[in-house]
Amino acid sequence: MIIVSKYLVPKGYTGMTIFPFIFLKNKRLKQSAVLINHEKIHLKQQIELLVLPFYIWYGLEFVVRYIQHKNWFLAYKNISFEREAFCNDANLDYLKSRPFWQFLKYISAHEI
Repeated sequence: MIIVSKYLVPKGYTGMTIFPFIFLKNKRLKQSAVLINHEKIHLKQQIELLVLPFYIWYGLEFVVRYIQHKNWFLAYKNISFEREAFCNDANLDYLKSRPFWQFLKYISAHEI
């Protein structure tokens, strides 16, 4: 389910996924197939990790990446879940053939 709310999406971001919802900053973003696909990848990741463990892992990995990069944006871009989503969001068929727990491939691969 897609919900439009400029107040729920943090400043500097266009979308955010909190299972089972996709939050978008404004309604014109509903037309962005790439953004919607990016957020659907996050929904799949959240389901695979049974939702709550996803958020714990995401938060812990963000802290590790922040210590590593000392930069909020680089830390965010290098979280394995984000790396998988950014690398595959333009492939609108990605979720049809995505292997289980594919985000693990992006933990130690080259950083963004």
